[in-house]
Amino acid sequence: MKQLSGSCHCGAIAFTFSTHAPAPFMRCYCSICRKTSGGGGYTVNMLGQYATLKVTKGKDLTAPKDQQVLCQDRFFCPTCASILVLPYASCIDTELPKPERATHIMMGSAAKWAVPEDGERYDEYPPYSLEEWHKTHGYYVD
Repeated sequence: MKQLSGSCHCGAIAFTFSTHAPAPFMRCYCSICRKTSGGGGYTVNMLGQYATLKVTKGKDLTAPKDQQVLCQDRFFCPTCASILVLPYASCIDTELPKPERATHIMMGSAAKWAVPEDGERYDEYPPYSLEEWHKTHGYYVD
């Protein structure tokens, strides 16, 4: 597995986690992703191993599990409001591999103004998982 590090915009919170799938290739246009972080009308989620998540700085600033909303695995910085965990690729500080092309998912929920670049497009989910894509394209890390 590859260990990744991330942080919020102001630096008050930092974290690490491990993943088998470090290439940020799948752009999600669902309303949750779009409204919580998608300046381009989408967000890019990473496939992190939740059991490996460690908040290394600012743990006291993160909301307790019973106060988190929408998804138990999301939290944000109360100072700069960066959304930190699914995690979104935008908060990863470790250099990530650049995939050859993007896959655009949940296009059925996309804002009319969001114009995806070239790549595969799916109204909902693709017929493969993030892990399968990484294995097929040579990005999977044991």
